[in-house]
Amino acid sequence: MARILHIEDDPNNRRLVQKLLGAAGHEVIEAEGGVEGIRLARETLPDLVLVDINIPDLDGYEVTLRLRGTQALENVPIVAITAEGDRDSTLAVGCDGYIAKPIDAAHFADTIGQFLGGHREWADDESERLLRERTQKIVERLEKKIVELSETNRRLEDVARLRREFMQNVSHELATPMTPVVGYLRLLLNEELGPLTDLQRKCLLAIEKSTQRLRSVVDTLLDVSSLETGRMHYYTRAYDFRDVAKNAIDQIRTKLEERDVTLIERVPDEPMPAQGDPDKLLRAMVHVLDNASKFTPIGGEVAVEVRAEDDDRLMFGVADSGPGVRPEHIARIMEPFYQVDGSVTRDHGGVGLGLAFARRVTEALGGGIEISSPPAGEVAERQLSGTLVELRVSRSPERPEARAK
Repeated sequence: MARILHIEDDPNNRRLVQKLLGAAGHEVIEAEGGVEGIRLARETLPDLVLVDINIPDLDGYEVTLRLRGTQALENVPIVAITAEGDRDSTLAVGCDGYIAKPIDAAHFADTIGQFLGGHREWADDESERLLRERTQKIVERLEKKIVELSETNRRLEDVARLRREFMQNVSHELATPMTPVVGYLRLLLNEELGPLTDLQRKCLLAIEKSTQRLRSVVDTLLDVSSLETGRMHYYTRAYDFRDVAKNAIDQIRTKLEERDVTLIERVPDEPMPAQGDPDKLLRAMVHVLDNASKFTPIGGEVAVEVRAEDDDRLMFGVADSGPGVRPEHIARIMEPFYQVDGSVTRDHGGVGLGLAFARRVTEALGGGIEISSPPAGEVAERQLSGTLVELRVSRSPERPEARAK
């Protein structure tokens, strides 16, 4: 039994070849296009390749030339099976045989058997000229593709620019009405506009909680849009990394308690002086803690550790006992707006900006973000089962604006 790779975009032709060669005891691997066919040929190392000339992306001539340039496949017979193209051209580019469509079903398996047994067809004396002509056509086609890709790239850049501008404008439009809403809510809750009943206070507190959540999303949108447009401004001043971390932990503490999540902390007693933008670093830490809170099940654990790794590097690590992140998603969850489950019916809230913001901020402060799932090590002397996010910054980074670009 031979392993045969069939590169053909027509499903009817694929079914026919599968039926005829399968009945003869051969294993048939199918590819619908040239790029896929080349990949499968390299992965499976077939005993023979059947290729149609008129297939998507790369045509049969280009596929044959590419396979002939692959050392592991240089002795594998390649047979063109097509209604288009001429015999001499297919042989000139490196094919060992030519079968015209429609296939002669009665003799097809025997013909393939002959090629598997060593039969080869040879090009005539015109092969060198035909190869040059075919190569020239391939170059012309590639040149046309490059022009098309360049134009597509220009359009994508325009779309990306418009998206950034739209996000920035929407963020500002949302932020403007939020200011009086927050202000009047605070006046009402402080009873500066009159006394409140218990029911009124309960309603206003619920509104305030939702407003805070909306304000957090708007603030993150503003930050990420500023980062993407290169307009994020960092302020460099002395701060205590430990104090920033403790502040971030305090902001999330109540949320964890409400969900009966145990918080395990390991924060040093001594100061950890640094230079940078503590306000944006605080926001980055809160985003990471908020992520851990969202993905930790009720009754689970979140561990936080703060430490100096050396004379320059400071680390803020957060591990959770949630479901973890699949390896293929780890790199992408730090991209703006990417979420493993982006549906409106997902179990967890958020818009997929927190980790993107944290990554940009820590990189601007001379460090970065690292994610492992399950956690690569213990955090606060606890080995949890979910995800570990480690933020690192430099005590004395170079000017943040330079790093952010």
